[in-house]
Amino acid sequence: MPALSSSAPGKVILFGEHAVVYGQPAIAVPITEVAAKAIITPDPVATSGAIHITAPLINLDANYTDLPNEDPIAAAIRATLTALNVDQPPAFKLRVTSTIPVASGLGSGAAVSVAIIRAVSAFLGNPLPDQDVSALAFEVEKLHHGTPSGIDNTVITYNAAVYYIKGKPIEKIHIAKPFGLVIADTGISTPTKETVADVRRLWESDPDPYNKIFDSIGKLAVAARSTIEEGNNVALGPLMNENHELLQKLDVSSPDLDKLVLAAREAGALGAKLSGGGRGGNIIALAAEGHADEIKTAVEAAGARNAFITTVK
Repeated sequence: MPALSSSAPGKVILFGEHAVVYGQPAIAVPITEVAAKAIITPDPVATSGAIHITAPLINLDANYTDLPNEDPIAAAIRATLTALNVDQPPAFKLRVTSTIPVASGLGSGAAVSVAIIRAVSAFLGNPLPDQDVSALAFEVEKLHHGTPSGIDNTVITYNAAVYYIKGKPIEKIHIAKPFGLVIADTGISTPTKETVADVRRLWESDPDPYNKIFDSIGKLAVAARSTIEEGNNVALGPLMNENHELLQKLDVSSPDLDKLVLAAREAGALGAKLSGGGRGGNIIALAAEGHADEIKTAVEAAGARNAFITTVK
C-alpha cells in the first residue's frame, strides 16, 4: 500500500475571538497559504499496532505508545482509533509537517488534528465525514485551549468561511466580493489556552462589564456578516478597528500587536486588529485594492517576523 496524505489549511478569525467562548457569534475564514500535512506510510515489518510518529516542527520522533495521553498528536490518533472501534491497527509511520506557525492564532493545533484524523481514518479504510472529523478535532482542541470555542476545528474542517455560534449549527458565509488581507506575525508564541483562561478569570471576578464587551463584539460580528454578504468590504475596516479596541479592553492585546496594527493603518489599511488568542501571534489588516504590498512592507518594517497576503473569497 503506498503512502497517503491529508492536509488542512490554517485559519484567521475576522471577528469575535474570545467573545465566541461566551455564546457570541464569530466569523472565521480558512487561509490556504499555510497548511498542516499528515503523511502515513505502512510499516509491514513492524508489529501490528505499532505507530511511529515524526513531527520535525516540534522535534518529535517517538512511538505512539511512549507519548503521554495529553499529547495532542497522540490524542488525535487515539480519538480516531476509538471512533472506528480499532484496537490494533496495521503498523504505520506518521509524519506531520506544517507551515503554520505554532501558537500564533492561525489554527495550527486544529489543522494538525484534522489532517491526522483524516489520514488515519483513510488509512484504516473508513474515511470519516466532516462532521465527525470536526467533533474529534474539537476534543483534541481542549488540550490546546482548555475551553475552546470550536471555531478553529469548524472552519478548518469545512475549509469555508463560517459564522459560528457555539452549540448552534454551522452557517457558511457567502463572500459576495473577494477582499485582501495582510497577515502579520509578531513572532511571539502565546498559547490560546492561557489568554482564554485569563479572560475567564476577569469575567468571573466581575461579569457585568465583560458581558457588555462580549455583547459589543458579538454585534460587530453580526454587522460584519451583513457587510461581507452584501459585498461592502470597505465597511469592514471600521468594524475591525472597533473590535481591536474591545480586545484591548479584555487585556489580550500587547505592545507588539498594537504596533503592527498602527503600522498597517498608517500604511493605508482600511482596518486592522489582532486575530486569535492575542498577547502574541498575528494581526490582520484589510487592504484596499492595490495597497496590500505597501501594508506588508510597513508591518515588516515595524517588526513583523513574517507577513503574507491572502485573498478571502
